[in-house]
Amino acid sequence: MEFLTLKKSNCKNCYKCIRHCPVKSIRFSGNQAHIIGNECILCGHCFVVCPQNAKEITSEIEKVRVLIQSGDPVYVSLAPSFAANYEGIGINGMRKALKDLGFFDVQETAIGANIVKTEYDRLLSEDTRDIIISSCCHSINLLIQKYFPKELPYLADVLSPMQAHAQKIKKEDMNAKVVFIGPCVAKKDEADYYKGYVDAVLTFEELSEMLKAKGVVLEPDMDETENSRARFFPTTGGILKTMAKENPKYSYMALDGVENCIAALKDIESGLIHNCFIEMSACVGSCVGGPVMEKYHRAPVKDYVAIAKYAGKKDFDVAQPEAADVRKHFAPIPKKNLMPAEYEIKNILREMGKESPEDELNCGSCGYDTCREKAIAILQGKAEISMCLPYLKDKAESFSDCISTNTPNGIVVINDRFEVQQINPAARRILNVRSIGDVIGSPVIRILDPKPFMQVFETKRAQRDKRLYLAEYGKYVEQTIVYDNTYHLLICILRDVTDEETARQTKDELSKQTVEIADKVVDKQMRIVQEIASLLGETAAETKIALTKLKESIKDE
Repeated sequence: MEFLTLKKSNCKNCYKCIRHCPVKSIRFSGNQAHIIGNECILCGHCFVVCPQNAKEITSEIEKVRVLIQSGDPVYVSLAPSFAANYEGIGINGMRKALKDLGFFDVQETAIGANIVKTEYDRLLSEDTRDIIISSCCHSINLLIQKYFPKELPYLADVLSPMQAHAQKIKKEDMNAKVVFIGPCVAKKDEADYYKGYVDAVLTFEELSEMLKAKGVVLEPDMDETENSRARFFPTTGGILKTMAKENPKYSYMALDGVENCIAALKDIESGLIHNCFIEMSACVGSCVGGPVMEKYHRAPVKDYVAIAKYAGKKDFDVAQPEAADVRKHFAPIPKKNLMPAEYEIKNILREMGKESPEDELNCGSCGYDTCREKAIAILQGKAEISMCLPYLKDKAESFSDCISTNTPNGIVVINDRFEVQQINPAARRILNVRSIGDVIGSPVIRILDPKPFMQVFETKRAQRDKRLYLAEYGKYVEQTIVYDNTYHLLICILRDVTDEETARQTKDELSKQTVEIADKVVDKQMRIVQEIASLLGETAAETKIALTKLKESIKDE
C-alpha cells in the first residue's frame, strides 16, 4: 500500500522534492513528480519541503473510526514525541482526550522502547557481533534493505518499540486492537507490512484533526513518573541514553539524518568501521524532527528540552519478554532499475550539451548530485533532459540569441529607468551604433526619442507600427513599443522601411510628374483643338459669304 502519494494537479515541476530526496526515489514525467514506491524509504522529506503541498500522507482516520465502532477495545500506543508536539500535555491529559474520542485506553510507546533497549543491551553483552545498528527507525531499515543489503547482518534483528509495545498490549488483552500515533510516515508502512502487531497508524496531524472534529480540547495534566527514562527515545542519542553500554569492546555513536546514515553505511561497506553500536535515525533530531510533528513544526532545541524535562531517570517497570519473542527478520528488497551501458550515458550527456567532463557543472539544480547521475536517471525513466537548468538556460539563450542576431528587425530593450539594456545587430545598423558598449546602460534619449517610451510605461499600452523618420540617421522606421509586466521592461522593435519609403516617394514623384505631363498634353491638345476650331470657323464664314453672293448673282440673272 502506498502511504505517501502525490496530488498531480498541484505539482508545479519545481524539483524541490527530488533535491531533498536522499535516495532519489522520485520520477518526473509529463511535468509531474511521481513517487517510486519500490525505492522510497518513506522519510517524508518530500512531504515537508513541497511548496505546493502536492505530497499527501494516506489518512487512516476512517479505519480507526471503524475499529472503535467494532466494539473491541482499541488501545493507543502513543509515541513519546507527543510531549514535544503537544506542549505542556502529559500522558494523563492525552489519555483523557483520547478516551473522549472513543479509545479504550492510552499507553506510551516508550514502554516498548524500554523492552527494545534492554534487548540491545543483551545483544551487546553476547559480544558476538562486530557492528550493531539500531532498528527502531523503519526508514533506516528500508534504506538498508533497499540500498545496502550487504549490511543487513548488522541491523539489530529486534522489534521496533511500536511493535514491542503492541505485542505486549495484545498479550495482556487478547481482544485488543492497537493504534499507534506518532510523527512518522514510515510507521504506516511498518504496521502494514508486519501483520499482527499494529492495526492502524495515525500521525499527530491526523490526531489533531480528529480532536478538532469532535471538539475535544487537550488539558495540561502532567505526570512526574520517575520510571520513564525511555521517553528519551525520540531524540538524537536517546536510545544510547537509556542503555547500559557496559561492554567496553564497543564504541557507541548516534547518527541522525539520512545523508549521515548513508555515509556511515558506505564506511561500513568499505570495512572502515568495526566494534560499534550505531543508533541511526532518518530524521535530523530523530523522531522529534519527524515529518508529521504537525507539519512545519520545527523547533529542535525546544522539542529536546520538552522531552528531557518529561523523561525520568529510571527504566519503566516492565517485564522483559523472551529474546525469541522480540526477534524480527529483515529481508533485502530488490530494486528494479538496471545500470545503463556507458555509451548510453555518454549519449544522454551529449544531448544535455555535456560534450566533455568540463561541461558537467554538477550544479545539482535538477536534484541529482552530478550530471552523470542525472543521465543515468534519464535512462532509467526517472528524469527528463529538460530538468537540467543550465541546459535549458543555454538552449533558451542560444535560441533567443539566434533570433535576435539574425532578425532583420532592430530590437532595443529599455528598463524602467529608460536605460538601454540590450540592442541587437539590426538595431545597431539602423541607429548607427558601432558597438554594444557605446549604448548599454545609457539613457534611451541618446539614440531615440524617449517620449513614446514614457507614454507606454505610464499607460502600459503598446504602440504598434508607428512610422517615423529618424532625421539624425536618415532612416524611415516602423516603431513598435510594448511593455513587459513581468520584468518591467520596454521592448522596442524597429523595422527599417527606408527602402520601402524611398520607393514609395519615388513612385509618388513619378506619379506626380506623369500627372503634370498629362495635364500639359491635355492643355496643348485643347489649344490645338481650339485653334483648329477657330480656323474652321473663319473658313466656314468666308465660304458662306461667297456662296451667298454666288446665289444672289444667279438670282439676278
